[in-house]
Amino acid sequence: MAEPSSISLIPPVVVLVLAVTLRRPILSLIIGALVGLLLISPTKVLFAFSEISLKVMADETIGWLILVCGTFGALIALLVRTGGAFAFGQLALKVAKGPKSSLLMTYLLGVAIFIDDYLNALTVGETMKRVTDKFNLSREMLAYVVDSTAAPICVLVPLSTWAVFFGGLLVDNGIADAGQGIAVYMQAIPYMLYAWVAVLMVPLVIFGVIPVFGPMKKAQQLAQAGKNLPIDEQTEVNTADDYAVKAMEDEFASAERQGKLHNFLLPMVMLIGFTVYFDIDVWLGLLATMALTIPYYAVQRLMPLSEMMEQMIDGFKSMLPAIGTVVAAFIFKDVCDQLLLPQYVIASLSPYMTASLLPAIVFLAMAVLAFATGSSWGIFAVSIPIVMPLSHAVGADTPLVIGALLSASSFGSQACFYSDSTVLAAQGADCNLVSHAVTQLPYTLIAAGVTFIGFLWLA
Repeated sequence: MAEPSSISLIPPVVVLVLAVTLRRPILSLIIGALVGLLLISPTKVLFAFSEISLKVMADETIGWLILVCGTFGALIALLVRTGGAFAFGQLALKVAKGPKSSLLMTYLLGVAIFIDDYLNALTVGETMKRVTDKFNLSREMLAYVVDSTAAPICVLVPLSTWAVFFGGLLVDNGIADAGQGIAVYMQAIPYMLYAWVAVLMVPLVIFGVIPVFGPMKKAQQLAQAGKNLPIDEQTEVNTADDYAVKAMEDEFASAERQGKLHNFLLPMVMLIGFTVYFDIDVWLGLLATMALTIPYYAVQRLMPLSEMMEQMIDGFKSMLPAIGTVVAAFIFKDVCDQLLLPQYVIASLSPYMTASLLPAIVFLAMAVLAFATGSSWGIFAVSIPIVMPLSHAVGADTPLVIGALLSASSFGSQACFYSDSTVLAAQGADCNLVSHAVTQLPYTLIAAGVTFIGFLWLA
């Protein structure tokens, strides 16, 4: 497309409508991408889709994602099979005496694992889901707490993959001097309003200050009636509380019930420690952890090496739906970029960008883009060369505008139905992806509304 136009809004609308109606996020994203390619060149859809999909699969980020998520699935499978995760669950049940304390424990664990949102989302959900199940809490509520302490927490902590990535972008775009990216990033942390609001909202929801309402209330009622929806039950949920009553298989059926706590805690401590040691590199952290965990289990003769490999392969396969969704989201984002969606949204709002309105409008525009495309890091990378010169031109406060951009990124990461963080939070909590997205959306919109007002007030 030569010029940005409102036509670029059509694919995101198609994806959102299909995701809610079909409850098939991968199919919805692929159809949305095809619709976008039809708008670009109706005669070259097949060739364009082939080219984009190959480019996405060759992308270093996608390769990293497949390796990290798959290997994490393999590690989780070992933790489950050896009984280490069961032992941790039993310990957690001694601390968590009821629904509120179990959710609060989930929240605190999410705050503690601040290094990476992928690591956070997968670890906390997998660790706590049996504890919250004990008190008939919905998987949707668990996924909301996990998602709210994934990207938002990582944004607020300068020792995280988010800080490393965005600090580097600030240097690359001349906003920070060489070696000062993290320092400039830290100046903007007080203004990352969405992350602050999202994190602080969770205990308010847990203790009932903010009531459970809408789809989340329905999910909680169904859970209390013993009708949780498994992650693989990708069927439409009837509005008349007609969940398919299906007994969930106990994935601990084959696990060693006398598992030792150290077989869970030691790999988790190693994973966090190695990730920090390797300059916040989750992949290297996982490799080092697996390299020590496998012989550690072998020495204890917990299972033959051949069985370990089978468990690891099964764990890797369990992550394929999450990986597939993120790959489809990357393909869809590429199509939206070709349709010049970011440029259209920014150009449409540019006339309203004054020094006093710029932070709020930047947050609004980038939040819409991040929500529509499922790309939080990508949108920041695309928008920062456009927004920051505009910020200097109108005399807006630089840390405040950076805070608005990061707020929009964390909103998109949490709220988008098919963002990587949302997908992995649902995966870790063993929750239907669309059910998680729909139930948490009202809470993310409340946080976004408070954030928008906050930027208007601060400016």
